[in-house]
Order: sequence, then structure tokens, then C-alpha cells
Amino acid sequence: MDARPQPSQKPDLVVVKNLVKYFPVRSGLLQRTVAQVKAVDGVSFTIKDGETLGLVGESGCGKTTVGRTILRLIEPTAGEVYFNRENIFAMRPDALKAMRRHMQIIFQDPYASLNPRMPIGESIMEGLHIHKIGHPKERWEIAIQMLKKVGLEEYHARRYPHEFSGGQRQRIGIARALALRPKFIVCDEPVSALDVSIQSQVLNILKDLQREFGLTYLFIAHNLSVVEHISDRVGVMYLGKLVELTDRETLYREPLHPYTKALLSAIPIPHPNAKRDRIILKGDVPSPLNPPRGCRFHPRCPWAKDICARQEPEFKEVRPGHWAACWLVD
Repeated sequence: MDARPQPSQKPDLVVVKNLVKYFPVRSGLLQRTVAQVKAVDGVSFTIKDGETLGLVGESGCGKTTVGRTILRLIEPTAGEVYFNRENIFAMRPDALKAMRRHMQIIFQDPYASLNPRMPIGESIMEGLHIHKIGHPKERWEIAIQMLKKVGLEEYHARRYPHEFSGGQRQRIGIARALALRPKFIVCDEPVSALDVSIQSQVLNILKDLQREFGLTYLFIAHNLSVVEHISDRVGVMYLGKLVELTDRETLYREPLHPYTKALLSAIPIPHPNAKRDRIILKGDVPSPLNPPRGCRFHPRCPWAKDICARQEPEFKEVRPGHWAACWLVD
């Protein structure tokens, strides 16, 4: 009998509580703050050890800001983030530096995140050098090992970023994130800029590495088909808020929030004769400078009620393991 703990039994590795990130808008000669862009406004969730949590939503909904704020690449406005029961936001610089080797990120644009003047072998070794792991020969051996894990060869380590294709550069980004043997990786739309055929290769590499090294992912994307392929649970964001969160099978089979239903209705069906009832949302996404009162989705919701415009719904557990913020599900 398999004695390994199942995902639902594993402890929470990452706990996010009421995460808030506002960006100030400054104007005038004295550059005074005249408004706030509410990029992330009270987001809470957990990620269990060894699981993949997908985070989806339209461009500008705050997905990337959530990922970068968790890692303190962006300083938060309010809230708490716990990694292995330690509060990331309360850490002093030296403790945070030590913690960073356990929390890494794969960026959306691998070319922009690589130094064009540095061979990729040195880019992979850079984190090892900063954290004083091993001597130069050991660091080189680790870099070569990581390159081979993602399907590249030793001779690639001496080449520069411009000599690689987009898919190869993303593999390099994965190898660099993996070099420090982290426990948690934020995957910030790692396949959105790649061809479909290359996307599947990169996704399979991520899944294989997760099994081999016991990794935990926060997988940020706007492609629901990609998220369905790789995630254990899925959270849906809209205008800085989390509107639904549940396991992958339940979300794609029985979505509760109207926004989730609209997103799922837009997924193409791979059959020429198959049809799906599309939910066409009216209007544009409101500005995060001045989000709507009440439910932020109500100006575009086909089923909005009077209370939706007056009062914001609570993000609560509607069914066991299924969270939603919508007056229609009460």
C-alpha cells in the first residue's frame, strides 16, 4: 500500500492572507499621490507542499503582481505571506536573502531576464555564487546538470542568450530557477510567448521536474487549457480580487462564478461540429483606479442583481473545498 501522503493531506507550504498591493499615481510638481491603482486587493489562498495552484484571469487582473509580491520582488501594501510557517514580509534582509534560495521565479520573457553579455552557464551559476554554494568547479557541474535536466547539452553553457530560440531560452530560465534546488517556484506565464508545440514540451518538463524534485508551483496564466493540463487547483482572479477557487476537475465541470463560466465558454473545442454556448461579456474591464462599488464584476455580469451593485460578496467556502465570491451562489 502506498504510504505517501496524498495532496489533500500534505501541509500548507505557502499561506497568503489578505494580500494587498496598491501602486501610487503621482502628479504635479511635488509628485504628490493623487490616486491608487488597486492591483491586488485582499487576496487569500494556500498552496500545499508539492501541489500546483493555477492562477488565471484577464490581462491586468493582478496575477503577476500576486506572484511577485509573494516573493517580495514587489513590496506589499498590506497582508501576510507565510512560507514554511515563516512570515516573508516580516523578515530582515539577511534572513530574506537566505530564504530566497527556496523560492524562485520563472519569468514570462526569458530573453529580458537573461544578461545578454553573459554566457548562459554563468547566468545559471550566478545564484550559486550569491549564496556561496560550492566552489567554481562544483557550480559549473551543477549548471551542466540543470541544463541536461531541461533537455540542453553541455556545449550550450558557453553560448549567449541571442543564440537560442524562445523555447530554449525558457528552458534556460527553468534551469536557472532550479539550480538552487528551491521548494517553491512562481511560474509567471512561462509558456504564453511560445508556439503551441513548444508549450507542451515546456509543460511536460515542468511536470517531470516537479515529480523528481518535489516542487510546489504557483502557475500564472491566462490560457485555461494550459492551466487545466498542469494544475491541481485553480484560482480565478478579476480586477484584483479572487472570485473562485477549487480543484481543477470541479472548476471545469461545475463553475459557480459567472466570470469563470464566461472564461470557460471561450475555450475552443477541438472538433469542427461541436458547439458551445458562448457567454459574451458586455463592456470593458473597469479601471483598477476606480473599481465598481459592490461586486467588481457586476457591470459586465449577465445575471447581476440589485445587491451586486450595492454590497461586495464575501469570498467564502460554498461547498467543501470550493470557494467563491458571488451573491448568486447563496
